Amino acid sequence: MAYKYSATDQIASNEASYGDKRSRKVKTDYKDSDSIYNSGKSENKDRRYSRSFISVGKKDLRNLAILILVAFIVRLYRIDQPTSVVFDEVHFGGFATKYIRGRFFMDVHPPLAKLLITLAGLLGGFDGSFDFKEIGKDYLEPKVPYVAMRLMPASLGIFLIPISYLTIKLSGFSSAASFLVATLIIFENGLVTQSRHILLDAPLVAFTGFTILMWVKFHNEQRRPFQFRWWVWMAMTGVGLGLTVSCKWVGLFTIAHIGVSTIKGLWDLLGDSRITLTQWAKHFFARAICLIVIPVSLYCLFFAIHFAILQRSGDGDGFMSSEFQHTLQGHGMQDMPIDVAFGSQISIKHVNTHGGYLHSHKHNYPGGSTQQQVTLYPHKDDNNFWVLQNQTDPEVSYNEIVPNWVRNGDIIRLEHIMTFKRLHSHDVRPPVTDVEFQNEVSAYGYQGFEGDANDFWRVEIAEHDKSDPESKERLRTLHTKFRLQHTITGCYLFSHSVKLPDWAYGQQEVTCIKGGSYPNTLWYIEANSHPKLPEDSEKVNYRRPGFFRKLIEINKVMWNTNSGLTESHPYDSHPSSWIFMRRGINFWGKEHRQIYLIGNPLTWWSSTFALFIFIVAKSVLILRAKRGYKDHLNSTIVHFDSNASFLFVGWFLHYFPFFLMKRQLFLHHYFPSLYYAILLIGIGFDLFTIRLKKRERYIAATIFLLAVIYFFSIFSPMAYGNPWIKSECQSAKWLNTWDFNCDQHFDTYDQFYNEDLKNVDQANIITKTEDSISLDDNNQKEPHNVSKDDSKLRNISK
Repeated sequence: MAYKYSATDQIASNEASYGDKRSRKVKTDYKDSDSIYNSGKSENKDRRYSRSFISVGKKDLRNLAILILVAFIVRLYRIDQPTSVVFDEVHFGGFATKYIRGRFFMDVHPPLAKLLITLAGLLGGFDGSFDFKEIGKDYLEPKVPYVAMRLMPASLGIFLIPISYLTIKLSGFSSAASFLVATLIIFENGLVTQSRHILLDAPLVAFTGFTILMWVKFHNEQRRPFQFRWWVWMAMTGVGLGLTVSCKWVGLFTIAHIGVSTIKGLWDLLGDSRITLTQWAKHFFARAICLIVIPVSLYCLFFAIHFAILQRSGDGDGFMSSEFQHTLQGHGMQDMPIDVAFGSQISIKHVNTHGGYLHSHKHNYPGGSTQQQVTLYPHKDDNNFWVLQNQTDPEVSYNEIVPNWVRNGDIIRLEHIMTFKRLHSHDVRPPVTDVEFQNEVSAYGYQGFEGDANDFWRVEIAEHDKSDPESKERLRTLHTKFRLQHTITGCYLFSHSVKLPDWAYGQQEVTCIKGGSYPNTLWYIEANSHPKLPEDSEKVNYRRPGFFRKLIEINKVMWNTNSGLTESHPYDSHPSSWIFMRRGINFWGKEHRQIYLIGNPLTWWSSTFALFIFIVAKSVLILRAKRGYKDHLNSTIVHFDSNASFLFVGWFLHYFPFFLMKRQLFLHHYFPSLYYAILLIGIGFDLFTIRLKKRERYIAATIFLLAVIYFFSIFSPMAYGNPWIKSECQSAKWLNTWDFNCDQHFDTYDQFYNEDLKNVDQANIITKTEDSISLDDNNQKEPHNVSKDDSKLRNISK
């Protein structure tokens, strides 16, 4: 894998040789006839197939054919069940609906996997009419092509099987170890469950595996730098990185893994005196192109497709800036007068949150002052409009427009157009954020009421458009960001991402804060009109952001939204529990069946044991090196150590970052790390059976795999949603933290049989009724070619 030693060459010197054809034999203790470490016959066999791109023999091709066939059966068995929405199909199926409708939405994941799901749905005939609204919603009646959509992740789950086999084989290990690893992945219950539904993790793990395989192939070409295959495999590694990170940001951990491997390789080259700085620079820029430019380009490409499809306004608009929203169909704004005068009718928008417009409506606070509510509302509405009234010089007529621009420091009142109440604050605590340094903001008064001093606000211009100098001195539509200071209490009009209860329809809280966060006190005017402004007055509108501005913005929003997913979930879990698989995730429960995400305990715990063994072995090697032992001269030890270290680093980089996250986390976040750990089992198998004969090694592998398949069968009812009786379910609860529900199952299988018969009978009755109605309707239809007399006779007969 990384920095691996082949049977005839050591990588560190190979890359420096620049095509040197010399072959230096190294000492090896690895005599397995099934390994590429074998001398004589097997080396000749390896050379025979060295010209092929996969570099494996006929035996391995037969193994791959068998494994793929078994994977097809295991992954696709009863994939049409259940016939209703499962777990996060609510989200990712729903996103497919929005893609087909072209409605903009917001998700915390990049678009590639969702685009693939949508493509599968389109090929299956999905028209976007189904909303995937809730778990358990039926697919059959609305004729949703859900099987076609599930086939996409299932196909990538199958694709992972040959990838895992080739990764181990091409890393220099035995066919037995390769077959073992691939079979473990086939019968890993968690991976089976995740790949059979409209979810993103199967594409993520498949592309992660593809990336590692391409990196292995690249390192197998180190004797021939800058030749065609060397370029191909490094470029394909970059493609894999781009695909992985475009499915989920977990792909950033894969980039980190390949990045660490790349940095070490470049460091080794830098220390080789045979490599000139010019040659080293060529290596550096080649890697930069393939491992940075290609992934970034693919990432941008998929977002370009994302933007091209989602051109219409949708429920994700509110997450984005007004400039971004202005690019969506149905969310544009007509040009507005740029000059803001007293008497202008304006809408005021909050800068730092996506809460929307300063808003009021005919509903009062249930507590506090019980005056009319003031909130932030994310959509355009008549209740968002206010009239600017001059309190600095209230005698000045609004008819004189030019002298009456609203300037920095002016005292204003804001009257709500729909209710004639004015924006008001006082020393009363807000309804939700009940703290001393925040005051309630309300709408107070009535038509003809003079109001009081608590309606007065001072304009403070905070930021302005550098291209518009006047926006620094007076309010200008879109160009001026300002604060409103309450003149009596000194607090500032403020909003934050806190939702009010149902009595305010979940709208965002508005308060008046003393010394609060500066960005949350910034506002700007979006809509502006005045009856006395001439029609030819200067107009302004949002600047349409280009592709890269939109790309940067949407990724910032994705990051912030992802970081904000901190609320607890009934089935979330801490990363420390993942390696022991202490709990799973309830995906679906209906009709006395359930789907519960849980792994194969034998595979899962064996992978954790393999990690533990590696840590111990690595520690021993470090201690032996300190004591002067020359283990680094033993090619077998170096081979095992370098490959196992590469996998361990990959496991660690995909696992440890989750400890730093405060968002909701689930067992399925461990799947990329699990893949690395299962690959490590294959290396461990070859290490522990190195002294065994070929037959004995096969027997050991067979016994282990039979045990894995048996464990798979125990928990398979929860992967497929098959009938399972209560007693068997309870006996499978090996840990008290496994919280799948056994009470929902029948006591005997006969009850399932009777239930199925009842459902069949009901279906037959419905079918017969429909056929009868259809036949009756057909009998009542008048034939086209009948005489009037025949028609009369038929009517008399009726």
